[in-house]
Amino acid sequence: MHLSRRTLLASATTAALPAAAPRHHDHLSTGFERLAADGYSVLEGRRVGIVTNPTGITRDTGHIVDVMHADPRVRLTAVFGPEHGFRGTAQAGGSEGRYDDPATGLPVYDTYLKSGRPLADVFTASGVDTVVFDIQDVGARFYTYIWTLYDCMEAAQLAGRRFVVLDRPNPVTGRAALGPVLHKEFATFVGRQPIAQAHGMTVAELARLFNGEFLTTPVPLETVPMSGWKRNRFYDDSGLPWVPPSPNMPTVDTALVYSGTCMFEGTNLSEGRGTTRPFELLGAEGLDGRWAAAANGLGLPGVRFREAYFTPTFSKFQGKTVGGVQIHVTDRAAYDPVRTGIALLVTARKVWDGFAWRSDNWIDKLTGSARVRTMIDAGAGPDEVTGAWQEELAAFGRIRKEYLLYK
Repeated sequence: MHLSRRTLLASATTAALPAAAPRHHDHLSTGFERLAADGYSVLEGRRVGIVTNPTGITRDTGHIVDVMHADPRVRLTAVFGPEHGFRGTAQAGGSEGRYDDPATGLPVYDTYLKSGRPLADVFTASGVDTVVFDIQDVGARFYTYIWTLYDCMEAAQLAGRRFVVLDRPNPVTGRAALGPVLHKEFATFVGRQPIAQAHGMTVAELARLFNGEFLTTPVPLETVPMSGWKRNRFYDDSGLPWVPPSPNMPTVDTALVYSGTCMFEGTNLSEGRGTTRPFELLGAEGLDGRWAAAANGLGLPGVRFREAYFTPTFSKFQGKTVGGVQIHVTDRAAYDPVRTGIALLVTARKVWDGFAWRSDNWIDKLTGSARVRTMIDAGAGPDEVTGAWQEELAAFGRIRKEYLLYK
C-alpha cells in the first residue's frame, strides 16, 4: 500500500508540542521528556496503556511507567510487555506473561507473538483508549521491537484505539539504510515488511512509514519527536544512559555490529551469546587465527579482527572453548556492519570446512531472501553479494526519505 504524502499527513500527525527553548546544540530531549515537559497534554483525558520495557527510562534512570503512574495528570491504566517482558526478566524468545506489576499495581499484558485480532482483543480487554509506545530500538530489521510496534499499530487500528509513539535515538545513527531489503515471502517476526536490514530510522519514523506504506488501514497516529537529535549522532553522544534493550545487547558497541553479525544466528557458529561480548565475538570449535587473517586481508574500512578464543556459558558451544574473531571497530563513521557481516560469512566458509547454515535456513529469514545463502554457497565474494541488493536498497531509500523527521 502506498499513501500520498497528503493522505499520510491526514492520518499520522506529529504532536504539536511547544518549541523547546534554545539550548546547547548537544542537548537532546527524548519524546517522553518533551511529553512530560508539556504536562502530558497529548494524553489529556485518555485512558492510557503503554508498550514499553526496561529501556523506557528518564534521564535520571527512573522508569517512565513509575513516573507516569505517580503523576495525577496521566490516567495510566495498563502496561503491555514485548519480548523479554516489561521489566526485562525473560531471555531471548521469552516473555513475562500476564501479571500485576508489584511496583505500581498496574495490570501487565503480554504482547509477545501476538498480532492482528488476538492482540486487538488484548487492547480491548485492557480498557485503554490510547496506546503509547516507548522502547529503545537498535536499528536492525530483525530486532523484534520494531515489529512489536508494527503489530501494536495494526491491532490498535482494529480495536479502534489511538496510537502515540514517543521517539528515542537510533543508537547507531540514522545516516543511511544498509543491507538487503526483505522480500515479502520471507516475512516473519524478525521481519514483517520490506525494509532494509539496517533501516537507519527512529521508531517514530518507522511508525510513520508503517502507517503510510504497510498498514491496510492507517491507525490514528501521533508521534512525539525528539529535539536536539541529529542523524549522524551515535547513542553515546546523546547524554542518555544506556539500558540494555535485551539481555544480549549490553552496550552501544553491541548495537553497532549487530545488524551484520546477527546473521551468524543462521549458521552453526556461535554469535557470542553466553559471553560478555555477544555479536562482537564469533567462533566455533576448529576455527583458529586463519579466519582473522582472511578477514583482515579484505581491508574493510573502519574495522579490524583479532584472533580470539572464548567459552560460552550458554547457547551454542556452551562450556566449550571455541576459536574465532573479535570485531574491533576502529572508525565508526567508515564502518559498514552489514558488509562486514557478509565478509565474515564468506571468509568463515573459506577457511573452515565445518561451516554450515542452520538446517531451517534461518539465514534467509534474517537477510530477507535466499540470495545471501545461495550466493555465498556459489562462491560469491563480499562485493558481489552486497552489489546484488543495491537496486532494491535504493528504492527503499527513496520511500524512507518521505518519513524522516530529523536532519
